[in-house]
Amino acid sequence: MSPGTEGSALCVFINGEKVTESHADPETMLLSFLREKLRLTGTKYGCGGGGCGACTVMVSRYQPATKTITHYAANACLLPLCQLHGAAVTTVEGIGSTKTRIHPVQERIAKAHGSQCGFCTPGMVMSMYTLLRNKPLPTMEDINQALAGNLCRCTGYRPIVDGCKTFCQTETNCCRANGGGNCCLDGEDDTEEAKDKKPQLFDKKEFLPLDPTQELIFPPELILMAEGKSLQTLTFKGERMTWVSPTTLEELVQLKASNPKAPLVMGNTNIGPDIKFKGVLHPLIISPTRVKELFEITQTPHGVWVGAGCSLSEVQSLLEELVPQSPEEKTELFKALIHQLRNLGSQQIRNVASLGGNIMSAYPNSDLNPVLAAGSCKLSVISNGGRREVPLNQDFFVSFGKTILKPEEIVVSAFIPFSRKGEIVRAFRHASRKQSSFATVTTGMRVFFLEGSKLVQDVSLYYGGMGPTTVSATKTCAALIGRPWDDETLSQAYNVLLDELTLPPSAPGGKVEFRQSLTLSFLFKFYLEVLQKLREMNVITDELPEKLRIQPLPTESQPSLQEFQHVSKDQSNQDPVGRPIMHRSAISQATGEAVYCDDMPRTDGELFLALVTSSRAHAKITELDVSEALQIPGVVDVITAKDIPGKKVRTMFGYSEELLADVEVSCIGQMLCAVVADTRAHAKRGVSAVRISYEDLPGAIFTVEEAIEKSSYFEPRRMIERGNVTEALKSVDRVYEGGIRLGGQEHFYMETQSMLVLPVGEEKEFNVYVSTQSPSFVQDAVAETLNVPSNRVTCHVKRIGGAFGGKVTKTAILASITAVAAWKNNCAVRCVLERGDDMLITGGRHPVLGKYKVGFMNDGRIVAADFQYYANAGNTVDESPLVGEKILLHMDNTYNIPNLRGHAAACRTNLPSNTAFRGFGVPQSLMVVENMINDVAMVLGRPADQIREVNMYKGPSVTHYKFEFSPENLLRCWEECKLRSDYSARCKAVNQFNQQNHWKKRGISIIPIKYGIAFAESFLNQAAALVHIYKDGSVLVTHGGAEMGQGIHTKMQQVASRELHIPPSKVYISETSTNTVPNTCPSAASFGTDANGMAVKNACQTLYQRLEPIRQKNPKGSWESWVNAAFFEKISLSATGFYRGPDLYMDWDKMEGQPYAYFTYGACCSEVELDCLTGDYRTLRTDIVVDIGRSVNPSVDIGQIEGAFVQGLGFFTLEELKFSPSGLLYTRGPSQYKVPAVCDVPLQFNVYLLPDTHNPHAIYSSKGIGEPTFFLGSSVFFAIKDAAAAARSDSGLIGPFSLDSPATPERACLACASSFTKKIPASKPGSLKLWALNI
Repeated sequence: MSPGTEGSALCVFINGEKVTESHADPETMLLSFLREKLRLTGTKYGCGGGGCGACTVMVSRYQPATKTITHYAANACLLPLCQLHGAAVTTVEGIGSTKTRIHPVQERIAKAHGSQCGFCTPGMVMSMYTLLRNKPLPTMEDINQALAGNLCRCTGYRPIVDGCKTFCQTETNCCRANGGGNCCLDGEDDTEEAKDKKPQLFDKKEFLPLDPTQELIFPPELILMAEGKSLQTLTFKGERMTWVSPTTLEELVQLKASNPKAPLVMGNTNIGPDIKFKGVLHPLIISPTRVKELFEITQTPHGVWVGAGCSLSEVQSLLEELVPQSPEEKTELFKALIHQLRNLGSQQIRNVASLGGNIMSAYPNSDLNPVLAAGSCKLSVISNGGRREVPLNQDFFVSFGKTILKPEEIVVSAFIPFSRKGEIVRAFRHASRKQSSFATVTTGMRVFFLEGSKLVQDVSLYYGGMGPTTVSATKTCAALIGRPWDDETLSQAYNVLLDELTLPPSAPGGKVEFRQSLTLSFLFKFYLEVLQKLREMNVITDELPEKLRIQPLPTESQPSLQEFQHVSKDQSNQDPVGRPIMHRSAISQATGEAVYCDDMPRTDGELFLALVTSSRAHAKITELDVSEALQIPGVVDVITAKDIPGKKVRTMFGYSEELLADVEVSCIGQMLCAVVADTRAHAKRGVSAVRISYEDLPGAIFTVEEAIEKSSYFEPRRMIERGNVTEALKSVDRVYEGGIRLGGQEHFYMETQSMLVLPVGEEKEFNVYVSTQSPSFVQDAVAETLNVPSNRVTCHVKRIGGAFGGKVTKTAILASITAVAAWKNNCAVRCVLERGDDMLITGGRHPVLGKYKVGFMNDGRIVAADFQYYANAGNTVDESPLVGEKILLHMDNTYNIPNLRGHAAACRTNLPSNTAFRGFGVPQSLMVVENMINDVAMVLGRPADQIREVNMYKGPSVTHYKFEFSPENLLRCWEECKLRSDYSARCKAVNQFNQQNHWKKRGISIIPIKYGIAFAESFLNQAAALVHIYKDGSVLVTHGGAEMGQGIHTKMQQVASRELHIPPSKVYISETSTNTVPNTCPSAASFGTDANGMAVKNACQTLYQRLEPIRQKNPKGSWESWVNAAFFEKISLSATGFYRGPDLYMDWDKMEGQPYAYFTYGACCSEVELDCLTGDYRTLRTDIVVDIGRSVNPSVDIGQIEGAFVQGLGFFTLEELKFSPSGLLYTRGPSQYKVPAVCDVPLQFNVYLLPDTHNPHAIYSSKGIGEPTFFLGSSVFFAIKDAAAAARSDSGLIGPFSLDSPATPERACLACASSFTKKIPASKPGSLKLWALNI
């Protein structure tokens, strides 16, 4: 049947309610349907490509064949609405809300402090909820698998997992479940006294029990619909696409025969991203999800036929069922496939992606194809010409994404054979992150021996990631056949394999040497596993030496500790300060009710703005033609620089940055104009229709080295020196020169840049709703751009879905452009960047090249050090000079080096401009310092912690900028960390482990930190607040701080509660806005609570004093009665509070100053286990001790410590930005750019707040904590380096070696210098253009 002319009606149930859509557009995804059509905004947009899990929902379907209901988690951003006919969808709103009742999953994630900015929380809730629907008593492994596809940028995951853990079977998980240290089975130490000793972050006993009978039932109407005899073909017609869902195989074959180019869509995990990100347009899509032949499973004596439509999760479950039912020798291939399926994509992707789709997409780095091919699988395909069977072998894959099948042929099923006796099958994969990540190299390997023999009868080796297709190493197989399985045969095979699988230096994806070494490592791992198997079969008798065995890396998480001090016994129960209070919006964040910028309802006539960016790095714009864009349906206007009524530039440090470029561009991703249309989709189409012509300019600069060569810098450059470095270097025992490169880092806040500008309609007044850390900065920018006074622009910030420094300068520019569109068209305009555009446009952390020359004595004392820091600032100045200054002010870290000199330069390049990012240059600065300490230790052949200790500040001390401080608490943190981590005993254990293992090594490292808190620019330290008391006694607090997950509103509520002597429930904070508290400073520099806390305290004290006469008249009265009386006595119940902040300064000419109010100290010990063959590692344990004075809120502060640490771990070991040789950012989404996931958290993660400390310089003796512990993530880097050093010493390599940051598996593997990496021929420098730049 050909696609009908009349469109069908789509029927889907959402949260138990029937939704009928008569005009379903094939291009509409469930996410936009939920958010825009149904106003269910709990489901969030995080990346649009199924990579972050923020949009997770549960899909339920009735299976008529088995009469069962299946529930699975899926990414709403990739689920076409048309696919959901007959399904029931449950979103976060459907499982519980504060208006009805909250669901135990929502409650536990919130109360376990697993929600900070809250943007990822609904997705986390839905992943966990779906798991519980399928398995009410999950194991830890189930939880880790369920959350593997959900990213969080705030928490560091530990509290999320702790909340979810409380659902585990209690028998096996009693102690893990409550996060306590000792096991309840260790004896009855659980007395009242013991409980008094250690306060807990949350009490499990308060939680609602999970009651499966309370869940929404599956709609009976859908069961009747599915049981109905006659299924109708469905046709949905959209603006540009038609979607046909046939019901029979014959009809499918006819459709495909008449439309051979139309793709078949099952899970949309392949076609979806192509349409979304590459702009591919398919006029017709065929969705065979209702053709039952594609889902049939048939077992035969030789194996099993699996329907091509089965999802990867279903295939995994099927194989897991078959393994125990069959003799072990028959299940080799099944087990290898299960091994790959467990790590392929995320649970959400595997639940929808189909087996046939995975095979036919023919990706070069496919996980399954090499295994299926090695295992001699075959496909049953059908077309008009009938059925045929096609073997999956090296001839099947023709070229990138192409197979031997004809366009009209359809895969019906795949045959997975049983293995024969004497056959051994293995699969290996390596990916840049352990879970939910595309593979770098994958392999399927099979070998066959006759009974009792070790002569190779048959072998097949297939690799993915080593060319444009899955490749067979046929020559290598030929070299193995007929030979005995031993060292000699294998060493010849390695040489053949090296010649057979080569990659040019410019191969897409880069990592060429690493990928080649992985092919050898995997073959070696296969060799060892087969030897082990032959030993079990008694074919060979000699034992493999224990040292050469390879066990997988540990994955079992251990109970973790979070220790903090009780509040004092005499503190009033009503006073919340110092208690682990839950984040004040955690519950509404977990129910999806919390409103973020893009969750605000659309107003009538609202338009959407999308940006057009430059595709050249350094060029003149010769023409900007928008005529075609204006013809696109729905496009209303295109905003260019000429439309800006006021200032067209933003100026900083004497440099101007254009809002919209109109003459010349200086990076790819620079904004040129903006398309305004009635919908997101139309605006995006308008962007593609804008035509720009360029004339390239010579001399583009991308790398730091090019900038140095051409003296391309932003001024001022800074220098600071104490003592005389040049003289001191002459009188030392040894001098060493070294350096380290640090890559950049993308903020990857879960909520992309979002803003909504509403013209009020009179006297040029505008309301700006924006996700920013600095509402006043945005207000000023919008006012200047529109040429109106600031009093006409009000900026509102309810909450931010993460920021980390990335929502200040660029946000102001984006809001200004959006405001121009709103002013010109006189209507509301919304701008929400897509993840790829956000990553391209907004820049990130500065990549830094650090060099040093250090002079030291043989006893380890460092006498002189000379540092040079070059930061890649990008194309505009932004805050780069300030980053350079902060780098120099921290270059002593915790070390008293008598002669110290540093130069810092911000290099001007043709890359997108970099900006502030948590730590603001300090992590880069300290990394160079700690690397130097490490080098000194290696030169002297001594443990690095001894060198650190010898050089640490002791007694009354002075920094290199002449600031006096006491390092007492720093030394306490260091000693406490060594004690808590059992450092010396574990160092011995690590050495012993390394002697017993050749291919796996452990490393351990302990790192201290001293971090300056507050702004060196004194005016930024001020803050103000406005507090109203209403007649019913309720209190409204507004202050200048923006809530971005760091819990500032929660802490301000605690401050107001203490100062007014009322319970926190009476205090409300609605938003941060410029019409209540003007001229605010950015929430940054770990100073938000210090500044705003003092301002709120000041306002509350004023009010409390005003009520004093009333209280004296009626001392026994209630708070409400006092407030009421005050009103009748005409006492003002509103007050502003102000805090000047400390007077800080830095004089760069005199090289002295007091740029910080005080220091936050900490120390961190981490231990890793490294697989030297692949560079994979696991962080086994991390212990952090931090001095944060007296914590205002231990749960919030521990959350900040863990979150910063994990973000730092990402920066130093995982996250890599890649730019093309022409300056284009390749890594524009979570599929290419990997931030830490649940699998990256240390298996044991302990945090201790240093007890009995105080800090006279901040509110209630607390300390700023947002940024300092970010750098402690480097302890994992140095532990990896320590493990690599152990591997190198096995090969006789000792002394310093270079390992740049991040220490990715690629870098760690190559640093280990194993016998395999040494076989790889090094590419000649400069011989060919590489795939990516080293910026």
